[in-house]
Amino acid sequence: MSSSVSDRTSTGELPTVRPTDLAQARDAMRDAARDGHRVLVRGAGTAQCWGAPVGPVDVVVDTTGMDQLVAYNPADMTVAVGAGMAMADLQNRLEGQRVALDAARIPAGATVGGLLATADGGPLRATYGTLRDLVIGVTVVLADGTVARSGGHVIKNVAGYDLTKLFAGSLGSFGLVAEVVLRVHPRPEASRTLAVPCPVTEAVTAAGVVLASPLEPVAVDWHDGRLLVRFEGTTAGAVTRADKARELLGRGDVLAVDSEEAAWSSLAALVRGGEGQTVLRAGTRPDQIGELAELLHTLADRHGVSAALTAGVGVGVSTVALTGGSPAGHGAVLDGWRARVLATGGSVTVHRAADGLFEVAPAWGPAPATAPLLRAIKQELDADHRLAPGRFAPWF
Repeated sequence: MSSSVSDRTSTGELPTVRPTDLAQARDAMRDAARDGHRVLVRGAGTAQCWGAPVGPVDVVVDTTGMDQLVAYNPADMTVAVGAGMAMADLQNRLEGQRVALDAARIPAGATVGGLLATADGGPLRATYGTLRDLVIGVTVVLADGTVARSGGHVIKNVAGYDLTKLFAGSLGSFGLVAEVVLRVHPRPEASRTLAVPCPVTEAVTAAGVVLASPLEPVAVDWHDGRLLVRFEGTTAGAVTRADKARELLGRGDVLAVDSEEAAWSSLAALVRGGEGQTVLRAGTRPDQIGELAELLHTLADRHGVSAALTAGVGVGVSTVALTGGSPAGHGAVLDGWRARVLATGGSVTVHRAADGLFEVAPAWGPAPATAPLLRAIKQELDADHRLAPGRFAPWF
């Protein structure tokens, strides 16, 4: 008997398969295909609240048993891991190197495969991109148990598809990520952050000034009324560049180490969200962030909701946390803000939904122009729509 599994409910007593290697993952997917079972692929579960609720499923395939360090070549600056390895664990095993990713979910145990399936990133995306940009090879298991690999030795090609780009952001709808080969970078000796108190509109302009300079910040974000500009490298180099950025902008303070850690941790906490909150992620042009922030607060005040925003002002990625009020209020803010973001050519994803939100507002807005292509890919890779059913409803 199937049960409903969503971002608001536990998988409860659903049958769960926990493969520990590629062969077992392949067999689990083959068995599900043979029996016509609907499948939820799950890592640490830190992003089960993204998108629309998953509908009834028959089995959960838990990838956290696939947590092996497959190969690590420090000289080549590459590492291959099972997709179920927690990113935090991987970072601890690298020798003077790191995967240059600081997504907010990592401290909560997010896995490498889950971070790829969500195309997640953090402030470092301004320099290194999301995990997708750090992947040089991936092995996946499709709905029927077919194993496909891109990068490195080829087991089976899926003609015409770049698997990394295809699975990035797929939220488990196209298959199971089994193994990932990543590019690593030297771990910096130190970091320093310049904090500049200013409204978000001024932050966008100031960020442009710093990014156009030769100072090379690794992250430029606005949070809690301040522009945060982070520099990494040697201790002396990071301090020098932070000081020069302060001179360039004519204001701000270089944070002490503990204050720096607190500032970025606060930003990550807002991005993760908490119980009772609705969390939205928007992608727009940086120069649109100010207008959208103003609209957000207008809508929130109108509907009795508290709204907090943090923004990657260098890349145009904003996260909004809605608190308090009613489900109808959250829904009205979501609908109004999303409509404006989409009108500017941007996108909005629900990363967390307060109870009752989806009774008054859809998880996804109008289907994008790419929807026919997405449906065609879904039909090709999962014709019976057994994987994460409903996650992208009503698009497919």
